[in-house]
Amino acid sequence: MSVTDVAVPRPLSHRLLIALLLAVAVGLVLGHLAYQTAEVSLAGVLLRLFSSSGVYVATGQQTVYFGLGSAHPIGLTMTPECTSAFLLVPMIVVGALLIGLRPRIAGRVVLSLGVAAAVLIVVNQVRILTMAALVGLLGTDRGYYWGHTMVGSVVSVFGGAIALVLFVWLATRPGRTG
Repeated sequence: MSVTDVAVPRPLSHRLLIALLLAVAVGLVLGHLAYQTAEVSLAGVLLRLFSSSGVYVATGQQTVYFGLGSAHPIGLTMTPECTSAFLLVPMIVVGALLIGLRPRIAGRVVLSLGVAAAVLIVVNQVRILTMAALVGLLGTDRGYYWGHTMVGSVVSVFGGAIALVLFVWLATRPGRTG
């Protein structure tokens, strides 16, 4: 038997990191209501910063109400398909797989996941702020249509693409291993 025929066991730290990443992915799926609540709460904070009208967050319903006291009040409910969590889950699983295949890049993979997560969260907040701005500008029906269906979708697609490219580039680029 040659050296190449012998399976090299992964260090315990890499196996624990893989298990942790997979647990985070499962946690995001099973705990999506808590994640949605956190996202909608952050949206409420940001809307208060950028809006002169009232904002209310109903955390139990994962809903942020804005424009209160204006001509165009609206409530946005964060649904599972609108959360950044489900864009992040596949990257976490791929990250765990990358660490399993190439443990020496574990540090880069974790860094790339952090960057991708930050980008996805920021993009989703920009999407919500865009909807709020367009509702205020165009009224409830047209503003919501343009903010959610058109501009919001473009923001999500480009933001998701940026997060994916950054994830892959940071995780796999040649250089120092971590």
